Amino acid sequence: MSSTADSHGVGARRLVRLAAVQDVLRRYPATPREESGESATVPPDAQAQALRNVLQSWHPADIAYVLECLPLEQRRLVWQQVPAEQDGEILLEVTDAVRESLIADMDRAEILEAVEPLDADELADLVEDLPEAVLPELMASLDVDEREQVQAALSYRDDQVGAVMEFEMVAIDEQLSLGAALAELRKLEALPPQTDKLFVINPARVLTGVLPLERLLLGAPEQAVNQVMAPDVNTFRAEDDIYHVAHAFERYDLISAPVVDAAGRLVGRLTVDAIVDVIRAQGDSEARSRGGLREEEDIFASVWKSVQNRWAWLAINLVTAFVASRVIGLFEGAIEKLVALAALMPIVAGIGGNSGNQTITMIVRALALEQITPGQLRRLWAKELQVAIVNGLLWGGVIGLVAWALYHNAALGLVMTAAMTLNLLLAAFAGVGIPMLMARLGRDPALGSSVLITALTDSGGFFIFLGLATLFLM
Repeated sequence: MSSTADSHGVGARRLVRLAAVQDVLRRYPATPREESGESATVPPDAQAQALRNVLQSWHPADIAYVLECLPLEQRRLVWQQVPAEQDGEILLEVTDAVRESLIADMDRAEILEAVEPLDADELADLVEDLPEAVLPELMASLDVDEREQVQAALSYRDDQVGAVMEFEMVAIDEQLSLGAALAELRKLEALPPQTDKLFVINPARVLTGVLPLERLLLGAPEQAVNQVMAPDVNTFRAEDDIYHVAHAFERYDLISAPVVDAAGRLVGRLTVDAIVDVIRAQGDSEARSRGGLREEEDIFASVWKSVQNRWAWLAINLVTAFVASRVIGLFEGAIEKLVALAALMPIVAGIGGNSGNQTITMIVRALALEQITPGQLRRLWAKELQVAIVNGLLWGGVIGLVAWALYHNAALGLVMTAAMTLNLLLAAFAGVGIPMLMARLGRDPALGSSVLITALTDSGGFFIFLGLATLFLM
């Protein structure tokens, strides 16, 4: 109950803050405005001062949300008044598409100032979005360790652990006593975020276990760390698939975990906040893929950019729609003789598309959670085809009775029932087959799945229904 209330509170707070910024932009326009037929001007710095007053105490995540919700021109006005010390954190929080528009509004000095406070792993997240002209000066401004860490993070693919791991962590020698370990901690200015355990290493920096903070605080000060540490820990390699690791974080309720190299030496750590970002990005990517979007899109992007993002699958959809129209054209004679067919055939196609999307959603999710493999194709087909038969006979029978009652034609009702059942079988077959085939080919199972299944069930549904009608009703 509390988590739901908290999430509602966060959502309400963000909406209130968005409304506050929009109110400032409305009350203090950047150009003269007309009020009640009279011209009214506002001092040029009034808007800037009002925005600074509103934004100065906000969390970077809230400012990022507001920026994402504003059209480009208003976004630039607000971005110019954001406290400079928060620029880097906000750039990390916003979506990639919005980040591009913000960086485009910054000069070289502003970019360097924004990224200067960031850690190496955070810098690595931003480097690919920064102008190439800035990179040499940025890398030169880093010390040797930071430069090596950034280069190390950039050497991994986006879907590998090394791309999101942090280098800021607390490691202690296994020979220390708990009292000595606690004394070492007190020397630090602050603990890294999400520190729920200390990483225990030997003199060769090989990870030998972890020491939960609870054991450190509650154990006897004279006990040795290696006596109370947890030796069996979840460790990951920098080359591991980040999505597999995300499932492990969820399964084992991890807050942080060590990252080691091939020799077992500690090289970094993963935290739950990074994993949440990964899971959110994966969900966003799957949603875009199902709809046929090529990449993340700024909702207020230019018309041309939106067209570039959407054209590919729309072109494919146009081809499939043309195929469906030609299928209907094959049966023009039957439709002319029995006009009821034109009214009923969208029902067959629509139900098939909905059923196929249900199946694809379930299969894509199961593949993402590693609950199934391509080797289980036949078993999944058998199950989904049985579900389709039951639903087809049930709901096909219902609509068949409706068709009989409306058009006083029992044969038409039977054709409707048979067509819906067969189209649901087609939807089940394709709903399992499309994502499994994509997975076997090493592609994203969600890529264009909604577009493909709709096209298939439309064309297939029209052909099945009109074909049966031609055979049994003409």
